[in-house]
Amino acid sequence: MDKVFIEGLQIEALIGIYDWERRIRQPLVFDIEMAFDNRKPAATDAIEDTLNYKDVSKRLIDYVSASSFGLVETLAERCVEIILDEFDVAQVRLKLSKPGAVRGAKAVGVIIERNRSGIA
Repeated sequence: MDKVFIEGLQIEALIGIYDWERRIRQPLVFDIEMAFDNRKPAATDAIEDTLNYKDVSKRLIDYVSASSFGLVETLAERCVEIILDEFDVAQVRLKLSKPGAVRGAKAVGVIIERNRSGIA
């Protein structure tokens, strides 16, 4: 299966379990791979036949910017649900990174993979 990807999508969000985290917006970084059959758009050369990564990015930016979760796990799961429910993809792999959350580490976070039937 072909993959359409979005790499390094940065979105500011209210996320975290500590009191100080609940008062500031923090940067999150999303790397997303979506299984999508690219044969039709390749044949037609028409944007309406693609998995439009700009539309996916905008939807996630709007959602994440307005969200307020304690855990990155919860946010990652909700974002994958949006992609599977609203865009014509068979499978999603999402890496959500929270830069600077742990001293000495570039970032921490989660990687989840889901398909239409659950865990990939």
